[in-house]
Amino acid sequence: MMKCKTKTESKMKKNIHIIYTACIGFVFCMAGCGQENTIRKETEQDKIMKFQIIHPSQQSKSVLRATETAFETNDQIGLYVTEQNEPLQVAGNYANNASLTYNGTAWIPAKPIYWNDGTYDVYAYYPHSSPILSVDEAKFNVALDQSTIKTANKLGGYEASDFLWASAKKQTAGNAAVSLKFRHCMSKLIVRLIKGEDYEGDLAEDATVYIHNTVPSATIDLSVGVATKALYGTEASIKAKPAGDHQYTAILVPQRIDNRRPLIEVVMKGVSYLMESKFLFKPGIQHTISLTISKNPDQVKIEIGGEIEDWESTQES
Repeated sequence: MMKCKTKTESKMKKNIHIIYTACIGFVFCMAGCGQENTIRKETEQDKIMKFQIIHPSQQSKSVLRATETAFETNDQIGLYVTEQNEPLQVAGNYANNASLTYNGTAWIPAKPIYWNDGTYDVYAYYPHSSPILSVDEAKFNVALDQSTIKTANKLGGYEASDFLWASAKKQTAGNAAVSLKFRHCMSKLIVRLIKGEDYEGDLAEDATVYIHNTVPSATIDLSVGVATKALYGTEASIKAKPAGDHQYTAILVPQRIDNRRPLIEVVMKGVSYLMESKFLFKPGIQHTISLTISKNPDQVKIEIGGEIEDWESTQES
């Protein structure tokens, strides 16, 4: 006997068919949307600016491995990005004083910077500072006590004084990272203590060395990486950092000392040895002065050594 379908049964099957079709459409939509989101994320990742940060000491012939670095974990650099041939400004650039932090392996930006179809100029400096009130005459001071030790939250006096700068012009989107080769903007002085023939006993391991009569303040043009002694800066004394093996080092603002005056003082075992001299502290140059300490503090022998570019930093252990 033939059984006729009722209107209710036909309507139910129709509804089931519609629901089934809708489910299939939803599944395909979810798969397609998921793939689209993945592609979008990968595309966004491709557009993030990446940077290859190279310390001056990595460019030295004495460094054998390109993976070696003088930067340490938690070091921060500042970054500006402008459209090609546009002047660097305090604000209104494509990226304004963005910070990148070294995590021991890579440099991580506080906020990603994305490429677009343009061509860009990149400027970078170390250590990062905020706020920057002028890019033509950014203020910078070397520390008066450069013997202070670096901590997890603060640079030591020596490290904080070593101002570095880099730039890369005509950069466009691509897979390669922007290469930023840093150079020193300040001047470095190494003071070597040598025991004289008539000096009794051994040289002290805990001598204190001061560099007198230099101006510790500077202005820096961040578009070219040039440091200039502050026009109205006040001269001060800088305490050098012990570097081992009777050597002491300090970072100084580039400047010329035209008149013979007290420059280096060594305090050792309660005796002060004072050296007077004219001197030219050149930007990006390491100078070495050797002092032969004799029994008579007034008879210190002075020898000025050669000059070295792209010196290797003295790091805290």
